[in-house]
Formats: sequence, structure tokens, C-alpha cells
Amino acid sequence: METTLCSPSPVVPAASVPPTPPFAYPMDWTFADLQQRLGGIPLERIHLYPWPGLATEKDVLDVHARTERLCELVDGILVEKPMGFYESVLAMKIGRRIGNYLERCNLGIAAGEAGMLRIQRSRIRIPDVSFIRWDRLPRGRDPVPAVSPDLAVEVLSESNTEQEMRNKLDEYFAGGTRLVWIIDPRTRTARIYYGPIEYTSIDETGSLTGGDVLPGFELKLQDLFAELDRPEGAST
Repeated sequence: METTLCSPSPVVPAASVPPTPPFAYPMDWTFADLQQRLGGIPLERIHLYPWPGLATEKDVLDVHARTERLCELVDGILVEKPMGFYESVLAMKIGRRIGNYLERCNLGIAAGEAGMLRIQRSRIRIPDVSFIRWDRLPRGRDPVPAVSPDLAVEVLSESNTEQEMRNKLDEYFAGGTRLVWIIDPRTRTARIYYGPIEYTSIDETGSLTGGDVLPGFELKLQDLFAELDRPEGAST
């Protein structure tokens, strides 16, 4: 159920984010050190070209144009975004419901799983769904807007690690994000974060709510995960 209450609380406009400088990592670092720096993610998600520390926003865009792979940028390192069919199904359902809400309450703009955002000087992140208030969206048509979203939605994939998600939460909220939903398809649960360590856990009987960011928005987890269930009588 979505109750239309289009009265958001005031927020501070987003500040511009300068370009990313090169990063120099310790000369005695190994791949294990680099992996740990990135939250213990699988090595196959870490790109070695450009050399770690030297990648820029241009490389993020070039990789996507050349290979259609999505990479985030972390301190000059290209980190491939894990993609999965069922994760994408859930992200589309969430994005569709937010889009329907915004047709009635024109508070801002929503982006999907290819929406790149420079949330900090050295970070480009790609939430599965994001929402940005009109008064915080930078002017112009930069392919990677320099803003952290008001709402970020992350649908967990198998290769996401707990430390990686903690890092993302710290970055989002440091950049000005006010709400993060982390969805776990394997346990059919979610966490609604109001800060880096402040959250509410919900199971299938609970609902994703928009709080002050999307007033009156509600999406039942049961309805969300029903998107993954084959209807009775469907052909196999």
C-alpha cells in the first residue's frame, strides 16, 4: 500500500564533488591486502587495468561502453558490480513501485541498476535502485552525477560480503544519503538503515517504508518476493 503524503522534510542541497586523484598504495601490498581493502570481495571482481590506484571516472564509463560491464570506483580501483537475474527482478519491482509513487508525488527522480553516482570524491557507486530529490540533483546531464542519493537500494548478490556492505553504508551516509534498503533474496529479509549502524530488520511480514524520504511509501516484502515465485499452473 502506498499512501500519498507528499510532504518531505527539508534537506541540505548536495555539494559538488571534485574529481578523483590518483592513489598510491603501499609498495609491499599483495593481492590479499588489496582484497581486504575492498571488503574481502572475490578477486574476480577486482580489475587490474587500469592499475589499482589509477582508474578514473572515464575508465568506469569506458569499461561499460566497451564490455557492458558495470564497475564501481573505489580509491582508483575498478570493482565489478555483481549482477544476477533474480536480483535484477527484485530491483525492477522496487524501481517500478517507486516510479509509480513519483508519478503521484513528483519529489525527485529514480534510477535503476546502471545509475552511476559519484557519492564521494574517490567513490563511484551503483545502487540497484536510487532516488534523488530534485533540489539535490546536480544541474546538467553528467553521466555520473556528483551526489549521494537520498535513498539507496542494494539487492544482495552471492559475492557481496558483509564488510563490503558496511563500507558502502559508511560511504552513502557520509555523502548525504538518508535511507538505505538492503534486500537479501536468500533469506527473504531486509534491513532499513537510517544511519551506518542504525537499522530495522524486517522479514516477509514486514514492509519497506520511505520514512521522511518518500513519505507514505510502503512495499510489503511478501509482495516483493512474490515476484520470484512461479504461479501455480505455469508451464515448466
